Amino acid sequence: MRIGPYTLPNNLFVAPMAGVTDRPFRKLCKQLGAGYAVSEMVTSRPDLQDSLKTSRRANHEGEAAPIAVQIAGTDAAMMADAARYNIDRGAQIIDINMGCPAKKVCNKWAGSALMQDEALALQIVEAVVQACAPHGVPVTLKMRTGWADQAKNAPTIALSAEAAGVQMLTVHGRTREQGYKGQAEHDTVARIKSLVRIPVVANGDVNSPQAARDVLAHTGADAVMIGRAAQGRPWIFREVAHFLATGQHLPPPTRAELKDWMLAHLHEHYALYGECTGVRSARKHLGWYAQSFADPAAWQASACRQRINTATTCDTQLAAVTDLFDEWDALGHVPGAAAHTSFAPDTPTLDSWKLAA
Repeated sequence: MRIGPYTLPNNLFVAPMAGVTDRPFRKLCKQLGAGYAVSEMVTSRPDLQDSLKTSRRANHEGEAAPIAVQIAGTDAAMMADAARYNIDRGAQIIDINMGCPAKKVCNKWAGSALMQDEALALQIVEAVVQACAPHGVPVTLKMRTGWADQAKNAPTIALSAEAAGVQMLTVHGRTREQGYKGQAEHDTVARIKSLVRIPVVANGDVNSPQAARDVLAHTGADAVMIGRAAQGRPWIFREVAHFLATGQHLPPPTRAELKDWMLAHLHEHYALYGECTGVRSARKHLGWYAQSFADPAAWQASACRQRINTATTCDTQLAAVTDLFDEWDALGHVPGAAAHTSFAPDTPTLDSWKLAA
């Protein structure tokens, strides 16, 4: 699998997710089997490029190549400038966002809202490709199947994007209207794959090794992209890789592995965000981890749960996580038992872990 000059180790990709796929999470996913990861969405607005939020999203220190940055916006010239800006800061691949269904993005006609205006979408693609060409930086595009069920124009946009120089397409098998509801349909992805010569990546409801196998077989896609199913379960990539290679399920992670991964993730997270923001924003990751491998009853009964959720310093949060594993050791609880359950797309996060606004 190649994107421009870059040969990837496999065809299992991490989806860009705002507030999730920061540098620590991307590095952990790659460590656990992902072949490629795209940054969180970065705005093309120049007035926000020096904000702390954007600077953190553009931080790629210690990350393995290729460095892929996703940009979003509605103005072709600004998107071209954003591409150049991120290339100057280490981006080796630029991904254009036409897939985000969030209202705050679509209300500004960015993300998947661009699919309603094919002429503007093509102007943006052409401008970004032209801006990246002198640097030898490939441009990729992520989109949905269309704006609504009656307007699935992804095949048309795919052909135009390929002609404009886009080197890879990722298609989420839902419309903007669907958001994340219902089931992803991959017939549109299969159609796009039959129309273009560039690599096509299938995204949407790839939540288990079997799902990855089935989506690849159904679509003929070159790769699959996994998003929400990796939240709290970054080891899904090694599970999928093992299953695709052998047809057998990989045993669940050991307690020692889970503990090591969680603590390493927390240390990287704190280093990027600092103590105050880091401890608070780590709660959602810890909540997702708990959903992935904790027995709900054992978790609710845990004396450590409240300590983890109310910790205000890195040391106290780390100590609480360590004590949680010690508590499970004493009780004979085996984390990881839930690791093979299918991800439920519309399952809410545990209320006790929600980060206060």
